[in-house]
Amino acid sequence: MTGTTEKKQLLHLVFGGELSDLTDVQFRDLSALDIVGIFPDYASALTAWKAKAQQTVDNAHMRYFIVHMHRLLDPKATGL
Repeated sequence: MTGTTEKKQLLHLVFGGELSDLTDVQFRDLSALDIVGIFPDYASALTAWKAKAQQTVDNAHMRYFIVHMHRLLDPKATGL
């Protein structure tokens, strides 16, 4: 053991795309989704999300999302 404690990975996916309607999360073109990346924690995912959201602020139909992948990978875990 090295004596260092490694922070638990809590994977988050950041992606976005153009919505066909502002009242629902229905993407106009699934093949055009922008997969920003997978991040090891919420803070870094939020930073990436903010950057992408700011770049597309002029397009009201463009939306970016953060998916808590760690919750999908381990649904029995609580408190995460």
